[in-house]
Amino acid sequence: MDTDAPGTGTPGGNGPDGDLADDRALGAGLSESWLTEPGFEEAPQADLRTDRAHSARVYDYLLGGKTNFPADREVGDRVIADLPGVRADATAARAVMHRMVRRLAEVHGVRQFLDVGTGIPTAPNLHEIVQAVDPACRVVYVDNDPIVLAHSRALLTSTPEGRTAYVQGDLREPEQFLDDPGVAVTLDLGRPVALTLVNIVHFLSDEAAHPPVRKLLDALPAGSFLALSAGTADVAPERTATASRRYAEAGITLHFRSRERVERFFTGLEMDDPGVVLIDDWHPEPAGGPAPGEGKVSVYGGVGRKV
Repeated sequence: MDTDAPGTGTPGGNGPDGDLADDRALGAGLSESWLTEPGFEEAPQADLRTDRAHSARVYDYLLGGKTNFPADREVGDRVIADLPGVRADATAARAVMHRMVRRLAEVHGVRQFLDVGTGIPTAPNLHEIVQAVDPACRVVYVDNDPIVLAHSRALLTSTPEGRTAYVQGDLREPEQFLDDPGVAVTLDLGRPVALTLVNIVHFLSDEAAHPPVRKLLDALPAGSFLALSAGTADVAPERTATASRRYAEAGITLHFRSRERVERFFTGLEMDDPGVVLIDDWHPEPAGGPAPGEGKVSVYGGVGRKV
């Protein structure tokens, strides 16, 4: 997607995968959604616009991935020079998505997931996490970044019992992808669905982000969940201001939010413990990461249930 409107290519969404020469060689001729069914093994060609930095590819570079180009690495290097801990932030954002969806599957029994702003695929993908809990889980990935389209085959490796689909779509236009056949044949919107919006809304203003998020929640039945994370300037204002400048130089606008503004996305929802917190404090792993409150990751996250 365009750097000036990165509504679904997300820093924090995913990480390294694939070879760019293979990207350009992908076949053409399919519809805008791809399923784990015969005849849906490949995605069409995509215009990767490699001369311009893209938020998803910059994030891939921060994670140490190889699905990026000189323009993306130039932005990434500037951010790293000013913010040495930014790579740890990227890793933490990816890890909290894993914890969120695993908890949704294990504790709350969710078996359907709608992931908007998928980002560049990396292993384990969301469906691999939840299908490890229950192989029958179903996942729809949504993104309008052409590089995600080029890698969509990596998102379609479902278990035989479950199903995955990839749909071209933009968070700002939920009605378009909700009507996509890939959603209809993969998800039963009469049963609970977990909507995951991981590090995507900070590319949109409140005016641009809240209406589509509400439309998506309105389309889902009671018992559904929202899992969301978003960047904040609460932890280190000078640090995040520097990050904003570096991204802005590449035409990528960031909208950092206070905790209260992130909580607004969960208005009317029943919050899962511990509410909206810094992501290192959200059900941290027992070992192997920073202690709660010590990670200084400038991202809030939370999970809420529609009642």
